[in-house]
Amino acid sequence: MQKFPIFLSIALVAAMFSLPSLAGNITSAYSDLNIDRDCKFYLSDRNGGQAKCTGYKDLPVYFAEGDLRQMVQFGIVEQPFENWQSFAQFNRVHKVIEWRLNNGRPFATILRWFIENADPKTGAPSKAYEGQILVISTVGTTNNPDSCMVGYVDVRANKNANKLAREVADSLAASFQCGKDQANYHGKTRKYAGDIN
Repeated sequence: MQKFPIFLSIALVAAMFSLPSLAGNITSAYSDLNIDRDCKFYLSDRNGGQAKCTGYKDLPVYFAEGDLRQMVQFGIVEQPFENWQSFAQFNRVHKVIEWRLNNGRPFATILRWFIENADPKTGAPSKAYEGQILVISTVGTTNNPDSCMVGYVDVRANKNANKLAREVADSLAASFQCGKDQANYHGKTRKYAGDIN
């Protein structure tokens, strides 16, 4: 996956000038993702599992874990987990999901991921080498029952990471086509940002 060591990717800049349709009443809402409390696992083993979790209002969150790597999808998803999206490195997701709403209707989410990079001296995950990435995803709907990653923002490399992630969500998510469009890093990246799997 190509990373873009610039403030905004070309795709995001183009979208900001060509998609004013979401410039209306865009707000944020938040929900918790407590795996132990909010998720019902319907497939699990010692290596991980798949679950349907409480999300925002009537929109669920789908969570999966395998080989110490996680995956999350949002909203109405016809075939959850069919296309695995995660990071190559061991990783875990944060507990707070930001939902971007257009006139009260969710169209994107922003979720912080922790990339557990190994310390080269010990081979074990280390806080000093940990990456933090804001992952922007689409929200599946009845008309488009799929959810996928839209873009990535490296928290450690960008002081305005939250603002940039919202710009990516607001500019790209509504028109993003899962399975066709390419998700990219936006803003600066550092070596701890992880590799997309």
